[in-house]
Amino acid sequence: CFNIIAAYFGIALQASTNDASCDSVVTTPPHSLKDANNPAGLLSIAEGTLKEFLSKATGTAVDWVQMPGMKPGPDSVGIFAISQSCSGVAARACGLVSLEPTKIAEILKDRPSWFRGCRNLEVFTMFRAGNGGTIELLYTQMFAPTTLAPARDFWTLRYTTTLENGSLVVCERSLSGSGAGPNAAAAAQFVRAEMLPSGYLIRSCEGGGSIVHIVDHLNLEAWSVPEVLRPLYESSKVVAQKMTIAALRYIRQIAQETSGEVVYGPGRQPAVLRTFSQRLSRGFNDAINGFNDDGWSIMNCDGAEDVIIAINSNKSLNSTPNAVNALPLLGGVLCAKASMLIQVSSKKTLKTEPNPNVSPAVLVRFLREHRSEWADFNVDAYSAVSLKAGSYAYPGMRPTRFTGSQIIMPLGQTIEHEELLEVVRLEGHSFAEDNAFLSRDIHLLQLCSGIDENAVGGCSELLFAPINEMFPDDAPLLPSGFRVIPLDTKSSDTQDSLATNRTLDLTSSLEPGPATNHIAVDAPSCPNIRSVLTIAFQFPFDSNLEDNVANMAHQYVRSVISSVQRIAIAISPSGLIPAVGPKQSPSSPEAFTLAHWICRSYSYHLGAELLRPEPPVGDSLLKNLWQHQDAILCCSLKVRQQCYQKI
Repeated sequence: CFNIIAAYFGIALQASTNDASCDSVVTTPPHSLKDANNPAGLLSIAEGTLKEFLSKATGTAVDWVQMPGMKPGPDSVGIFAISQSCSGVAARACGLVSLEPTKIAEILKDRPSWFRGCRNLEVFTMFRAGNGGTIELLYTQMFAPTTLAPARDFWTLRYTTTLENGSLVVCERSLSGSGAGPNAAAAAQFVRAEMLPSGYLIRSCEGGGSIVHIVDHLNLEAWSVPEVLRPLYESSKVVAQKMTIAALRYIRQIAQETSGEVVYGPGRQPAVLRTFSQRLSRGFNDAINGFNDDGWSIMNCDGAEDVIIAINSNKSLNSTPNAVNALPLLGGVLCAKASMLIQVSSKKTLKTEPNPNVSPAVLVRFLREHRSEWADFNVDAYSAVSLKAGSYAYPGMRPTRFTGSQIIMPLGQTIEHEELLEVVRLEGHSFAEDNAFLSRDIHLLQLCSGIDENAVGGCSELLFAPINEMFPDDAPLLPSGFRVIPLDTKSSDTQDSLATNRTLDLTSSLEPGPATNHIAVDAPSCPNIRSVLTIAFQFPFDSNLEDNVANMAHQYVRSVISSVQRIAIAISPSGLIPAVGPKQSPSSPEAFTLAHWICRSYSYHLGAELLRPEPPVGDSLLKNLWQHQDAILCCSLKVRQQCYQKI
């Protein structure tokens, strides 16, 4: 069996002799190179993986610092940390979940169910270890978040076992080798990444529930992507946001739904809503990546920064193999997609030093609430009619007037409101006199995430697909939409670590003595962070109208790009009009005075500025203090006068 595995995939089942994940990490001894024919060798690798994982989950093998912006508290999902001065990118989480350990392990091992960036996970082989544990060899594929870089894949060994204290452990690490995976033809679209010892430690609690420790440690081979995108592959915060935090949130969501804490309206089953969200996300990722083994092929591409046209003649829009609402596609699906930098500049050319630009949350929120600013109702109508009636007429033959009315009907949201699933109804009427009073409403199933500016999220997305007004559970979906990802710099992780260490060192700073400045580097209060915008629109087409639909899609996406760039300039702080958002209610003078006192007291006693580089004034002072990434505890003492009565 092991000879077949090694021969077919060309993979050497061995661990690295020197795991350089961190200077202080436990390393596998030199004699760990094992023959693929020897099951005991795999067990030795598994035991070494377990040891290294535990040293990260509960020990000091990695220099962990608190995740910036994630303040522990009664409403917090858990405690999150990211690596500092460590090879690769790593994140750790710990939280309490009201589920049994075996159920949690079952959910987390099914990575595609909770990790939207996971395309596929295949268990190639599994066998029992001598100690009662289970060893599996896995091949995993991950989506690329943009059209500018290839996707990633992993060959890993996963070890599931129970410790002496009863804790359940699922740990995983990469195996060396250059195996192409089950589908060798698609291997060229992937870059082999490395998973350093990672996994889940699940401890049962006496009062019920479990304490879950999660560690994700990856080397995503940032050298293989354009330099401007490397921050996405070199930041531990991105791994924490996309994987670690998402995993803990998902199992907590399942736990609350199971216990009945989350109540939905009549007829809205949580599992069905989750399935719709997953289908929207997966359909969008499929369109962005355009894998050959899914049937995608490039029809037209004018350059990395221009619109890419891809077609798929084998696309299936059925959620299940025997779906009642089966949709025959006579030609296939056409996708127009593009990725670009979003930054506010007075020039049309790319600037080396961009001005501060609009945040992804604000941009996506505007796109959601003001669809008429960028969308063409006739194009929406074409997609909706095509999916509803199987009619692939060229858009524009039945011109429709958009009334401007957009009604958003919520379906459900996650427990922390970081993701919203909703139905959008667009009201329209025909221009023709005989059909002037005939309604041509369009219904869209829409998934919106990352629109809270104060929340910690890896990206902001607005995904949507036309649906039938009856909205069946197996409705065919053809998702389109936007993804905006902040391009954080690797140095910002260092700045965040300095800010975290400043908070942790306050105790020593408050000791009597001369005031000193403990911060050597001041992080900017308003960093220059660019964002990468990825757009994808999918259209069904008849084979006779392929060129017409391709031209329409190309022009439409370029029009949407221009609209989004105009919107980004308009709503940015440096734009021509004020930033979009709810108007702040005027605060009392006492609040400004108190905020001013807090900043002065901090500077006087600690010798450092609380708000850097310069303390703001007016409304911004109170706002910046309220939205500070660290917890601020203020104490005030007042002498109480006591009256003594002589007896």
